[in-house]
Parts: sequence; structure tokens; C-alpha cells
Amino acid sequence: MNEHLTIVGHDLKFPKVSLTEPSRSFYLHIAAEIDRSPFPFFLATSRRKKIVIAEAKKWCKKVSAEDGVVSADVFNAILIPPGTGKLLKERPGTPLARYDFAILIEVSTQQKLSEILQGEAYKRLRANLEKITEKVHIITATNVKRIAPVDHNKQGVFLFNYFYADDRIQNLEVWEYTAGWFQKETGLDNSTVLLPINEKTSQYKIINHCRWDSIWDILPSLLFKKSFHSYVLDNFYANKVAAMPVLYKLA
Repeated sequence: MNEHLTIVGHDLKFPKVSLTEPSRSFYLHIAAEIDRSPFPFFLATSRRKKIVIAEAKKWCKKVSAEDGVVSADVFNAILIPPGTGKLLKERPGTPLARYDFAILIEVSTQQKLSEILQGEAYKRLRANLEKITEKVHIITATNVKRIAPVDHNKQGVFLFNYFYADDRIQNLEVWEYTAGWFQKETGLDNSTVLLPINEKTSQYKIINHCRWDSIWDILPSLLFKKSFHSYVLDNFYANKVAAMPVLYKLA
């Protein structure tokens, strides 16, 4: 453990998270806030968003057939669940993650990642996103910690959890410390933590990505289990970390 990690709730005994070796892949993550909602859920989809989703799915299907591409998927947000914690209230200028559209592309080499970024289809999609919304977040990343690969081959409820923190190492340490709670309380058996390659280009220190079969596998635990606050959120706050979770479906 990082010697600067502050632990609260020692009396709450949760098992240490079970991790496997991180993937050697490289990732492109694109997130955008297209349809803004005053509510924590997304019911309607605008015409402009439908057009972007169709374009993105067509591009990802083509990209996924290329050598060196592991997966390329488009996500449409359904819910912003509980979990942001107290730190963001104390820092009103923090950029909030309420992205209702996301793409995740996984490739085997950094060279392949560069080829995608230099492609006309990527540049066109990025330009279209920037035309319809000012809130677009794009990073390239590696996998720094992993429970197991996230299955994109079947529908489910997918989490992108955008972490704001003062210190990246502290963020990773407290994520690992609290992830055991999710394994025990929600049956989580997969997770890929994305670490931005260039920290200066990202508003978030890390982005955690994982999947459950159903929203009922995760939401009741966040709403009704007191230890989510006293163990997970309180440890985040004690270490100057704020999670900004968004739940998605495959588009």
C-alpha cells in the first residue's frame, strides 16, 4: 500500500480484490455529452445522437475487422448511478463526467492505435462530435490493473467510472482497496482500469471499465447497502478521490 493512503472503516472487513495480470493492449476511449439530462437517467435519444451512433457503429464494425484490433464498441448511457461522493461538492470547478455516448477500442500495438488516430474516419467522427457538443473527452490508454477482461460480445450493463483525484498513485491504491467490495457485494468478476498515456490530456486520473449482466446486479447495492458509503465512498473521500460513474448499454 502507498504509505500516504488513508484508510477509514477498519471494522468493515471486505476481502482484498482478486486481480490478474493487466492486458498489454492499448486503448482509445472517446466520450461525449450529446443529450444533456437534468436527471440521473437517459430516456430519450435525439436525432443528432442517433446519427452519431450510426456513424460510430459503422466505423467500429470496420475497425474491428482490421488486423491488430481486439474490439471496437459503441456505448449509449442509461443511468448515472449513486457514487460521486462529497469531494466534488467541495470543488465546484471540477469537470463532471455525464457522458451519454462512448466508444472503446482495444488494439494490440501502439502502432495500430496511431494508424486509427490518423485515419480519415476517426478524424471525421471527432469533427462531427466537436460540432454538436463542446464536451468531448478523448484519451489513449493502457491497462494498469485488471480483475478480468470485460466481455463486449453480449449485452449487459457497462460501467465507465471517471475518477478525479489529486494523486494518480493514491487513486489507484484506493481503487484496489475498495474493489473487493464490488466483488463481494455485486458479484463483479471483470474490470479493466484504463490509465491515460498522457496525463495532461485527460481530465481524469483513471477510468475504470467493467460489466454486469443486469442493472439489478449493481444498482440495489449502491442504493441500499450502507457499506457502499461507509467503506467505498468514505475511503475515496479520505484520499481526495471522486468517482463519476456512468452506466451504459452497447449501442
